[in-house]
Amino acid sequence: MIPVDLLGVDAPAPLSVAGLVDYIKTLLEEDANLRQVWVVGEVSSANPHAKGLFFNLTEVDGSATISCVAWRSQMTRLSAIPAVGAQVAVLGTVKVYPQRSSYQLTVWQVLPTGDGLKALRYRQLRQRLQAEGLFDPELKRPLPPLPQTIAVVSSPQAAAWGDIQRSLRQHHPGLHILFSPAIVQGDDAPESIVAAIRRVALDGRAEVLILARGGGATEDLECFDDERVVRAVADCPIPVVTGIGHQRDESLADLAADVCAHTPTAAALAAVPALVDLLEAHQSQVARLTNQVADALLEAQTDLQHLAQRLLRLRLDQRLEQRQAHLTQLKGRLTHSTQVELRQASDRCRALRDHLMTLDPEAVIRRGYALVRDQSGQVVVDAATVALDQTLQVQLAQGQLTVQVTALHPDPNP
Repeated sequence: MIPVDLLGVDAPAPLSVAGLVDYIKTLLEEDANLRQVWVVGEVSSANPHAKGLFFNLTEVDGSATISCVAWRSQMTRLSAIPAVGAQVAVLGTVKVYPQRSSYQLTVWQVLPTGDGLKALRYRQLRQRLQAEGLFDPELKRPLPPLPQTIAVVSSPQAAAWGDIQRSLRQHHPGLHILFSPAIVQGDDAPESIVAAIRRVALDGRAEVLILARGGGATEDLECFDDERVVRAVADCPIPVVTGIGHQRDESLADLAADVCAHTPTAAALAAVPALVDLLEAHQSQVARLTNQVADALLEAQTDLQHLAQRLLRLRLDQRLEQRQAHLTQLKGRLTHSTQVELRQASDRCRALRDHLMTLDPEAVIRRGYALVRDQSGQVVVDAATVALDQTLQVQLAQGQLTVQVTALHPDPNP
């Protein structure tokens, strides 16, 4: 300890850092009220570890937070396991850690006291936005296959921005990147993120937007559950890829995004295809096409050789003579068949004409017969149908007669 003389001042001797911390440690750990104390609060973060469970207990309004740990040996004795958003009452002892000059509550028991207000508000907001369709898978837009310009919304001081730049340079060099800075933690973060997304939309050059932030405590990521941010992501005119926190983290902005990659690096890799992969795919397609063309050419050459060999064996001149002789034979058969059919048709026509001549009434009359008609022009074939003094017309082979019936001689054997 370095001696210090304070001139003219009657003051106690100064303490070393270790001395001060030991004094504070003694005050806290020997205070009977802090050796066994019940504390009620909302679990704002919970991180499992091989040694136990580390979690934060927070006032509902966020005005105060205390670090807690439940060692692995005590976990089986807990009535409830602290979960983010749950409101619990914990029994524990205040312990001071000189190396970090910090204190935390070593927990011996955890009792549930109902859901925390923050968790309740989160569930209500999620259910309302889900009912509006902001999280529907059918509304997710596909990413462009080969974007040329990508926008990134993140904090310029965050490691996420550096990770994204490095990943894109390695993954897809030559890509045009637009950076729209935003605050990604704290009370001012939601408005800042919304404004950054709007700048990208108004600029109009980007084809994909990456919204990113590195890992942190649950309280640090609360801005991505803000309704304003979620609606800005859903309303963005271009596809949005989120890379927020770690793999286990999931925000409402992730649910509204078109692609959720969980980490900034994964978001950068998901936004654009790797040039190496594109080159390999192109080379593979070229090789496959080359092989297909070579196989087709080889098959065509083989077929051509087979056809040439068959052509040599066929003796086309002999086959042509055979075909011509066959055609001549067919022609003769066709001519003969046609002549036979023509003769038969002519004979049938003559027979029909002769038969028709025999049925012609005028031909009968020319042979000396007469055709008798009554006054109505009906042919008279029965004497019984004629009356005495009836006038009849008689047609002869040459000329007609008008006669009057003077006597009737009906057929005695009708």
